[in-house]
Amino acid sequence: MENSHTGYRSKQYTIATKRYCQTLDLKDDPELIAEYKKRHSEAEHWPVINEGIREVGILEMEIYLLENRLFMIVETPLDFEWDSAFKKLAALPEQQEWEEYMSVFQAADPAASSSEKWQLMERIFRLY
Repeated sequence: MENSHTGYRSKQYTIATKRYCQTLDLKDDPELIAEYKKRHSEAEHWPVINEGIREVGILEMEIYLLENRLFMIVETPLDFEWDSAFKKLAALPEQQEWEEYMSVFQAADPAASSSEKWQLMERIFRLY
């Protein structure tokens, strides 16, 4: 079983990809954090949200948690255009409902869109 000590297997693609990394803080409440994790579990997630993520061109998305800090990795094809994809995602059925469903846990403006809540991170190092 994969975990933080054994590592997480990476998916291989037959096309060139690029990666985006984002961060978002949750409210610092252990009960809320546990519920947030539950709602993202395989048993509780909304399949329509995953379908929308794939529909806008995202190949892979992972979210990691440390205390109340979330870290998301998004893998896309090279021709992926962030702003237009997230504008399209925000307009998909049930996406706004999902955002509202998650906003109770997030230390961000509940009225903000996903692309406003999740802050893109700058890569400052890679193994050269």
